[in-house]
Amino acid sequence: MEAMTGHDPRRADAWRRYKALMRWAAIVAAATVLLALIYLKASGVPAPIHMIVATVAGVGFTVLLGAALMGLVFLSNASGHDDSATGKGQKNDDDQA
Repeated sequence: MEAMTGHDPRRADAWRRYKALMRWAAIVAAATVLLALIYLKASGVPAPIHMIVATVAGVGFTVLLGAALMGLVFLSNASGHDDSATGKGQKNDDDQA
């Protein structure tokens, strides 16, 4: 419990990297949406506005959600949250003797 209340410098660095990852993910999501819309236009099939909105929302949200969830996995590991869940970094009763 002591490890969770103390200030861990790894957490600030992990959050900084997570925010940078999400900025890149937003750029990749925008590029992916643009490519999907170009593909729809090149297919020659008339695309109603509802299809365009659904494509933008579906493709963009999927890319951002995937990046956010994978980023949270790495954030959890880098910030030390996984250490407290697995018992790493905690002293055992045998170590104190």
